[in-house]
Amino acid sequence: MGEKTLKNLYEAFIGEAKAYHRLLAFARKAEEESYPQIAKLFRAVAAAEGVHTERHLRLLGEAVVQDTESNLKSSFERETTVNEVYYPQFIRDAEEEGEKAAALTFSQARDVEEGHAALYKHALAAMLRDETHDFYVCQVCGYVAEREAPDRCPICNAKREKFRLVT
Repeated sequence: MGEKTLKNLYEAFIGEAKAYHRLLAFARKAEEESYPQIAKLFRAVAAAEGVHTERHLRLLGEAVVQDTESNLKSSFERETTVNEVYYPQFIRDAEEEGEKAAALTFSQARDVEEGHAALYKHALAAMLRDETHDFYVCQVCGYVAEREAPDRCPICNAKREKFRLVT
């Protein structure tokens, strides 16, 4: 693929991914304000942006879907790299520039990514046992809890009410 096309594809992916999440946030706000039809519209357009994101990701060669065991191993490796390589550098950079809020979110994300890696590792071990249980996600920092939400998030100290059941 040509250099410009590759760069543009990556930029398009980033833009579509941002739009996807922004629209989901807009949908939640519309629901809070009792505009269910507008919320539905935002979710529908977000779903379309998600399609664009996945198409771009495939062309970038980063959405190679294999068997579940391979996907878990790949996800474990990516989370570990992000946790051990990228976020530590992001934290150092933010601290050097005096950006305390960014350093905090990077630190919390790093800690959460470490937890994600552990979840993937556990899932690999549990695959043969065909275990099923719920997952709860902290809406402040992204921490994922298995089986039930904790009273307080171990990463950001958010209350249990800030956790959302993933269905």
